[in-house]
Amino acid sequence: VASREQWLEARLRLLTEEKNETRRRDALNTERRRLPMVRIEKEYVCEGPQGPAALAGMFGGNRQLIVHHIMFGPDWDAPCPACQNFIDELSDGLLAHLRDNETAFALVSRAPLAKIEAYRTRRGWTVPWYSSHGSDFNYDFQVSLDQSVPQLQYNYRPAPELLGGGRSSEMPGTSCFLRDGNEIFHTYSTYGRGNEYTPQPLLDARP
Repeated sequence: VASREQWLEARLRLLTEEKNETRRRDALNTERRRLPMVRIEKEYVCEGPQGPAALAGMFGGNRQLIVHHIMFGPDWDAPCPACQNFIDELSDGLLAHLRDNETAFALVSRAPLAKIEAYRTRRGWTVPWYSSHGSDFNYDFQVSLDQSVPQLQYNYRPAPELLGGGRSSEMPGTSCFLRDGNEIFHTYSTYGRGNEYTPQPLLDARP
């Protein structure tokens, strides 16, 4: 317990740190926007409720696409608990706000579509959710580690230990894509801490 004057002095010190952190975040977002882009040369096709969906089809007429990689393996009965909490916090209003900013948002998991749809329906989730089962999508964007696939990197470094003694492992991540005419570019991916938050902050990092 402190006097009002002591509290105000401490609050002003903290305010200085908060302002500095805001400036650092703004500078970091600027650096993200300066990242080069990589043209997507491979044809990725996932399965959605309406049938096969190419990556281009997930944009829904928008300029940018944010994909959140949900940890839900082919032999799992449910997504990981942290991923479930993340989806619970995705509101229709947030998705509409993203679309107002020319940004589509979708979930992608390696579980078969039947498992995804059954779980999505049971939870009452409305966010678009696709299955990448049978495709290279999760492996190429480094969120699936599998002994049978020569890709054992996570968060931009070798991580074979994440297999945990099993044949495969699913990891969290978010990937961003930009469409320019008929071309699609990979602009950004982030892994590990931070992926439990809603996607709105990524709007500050878009090209």
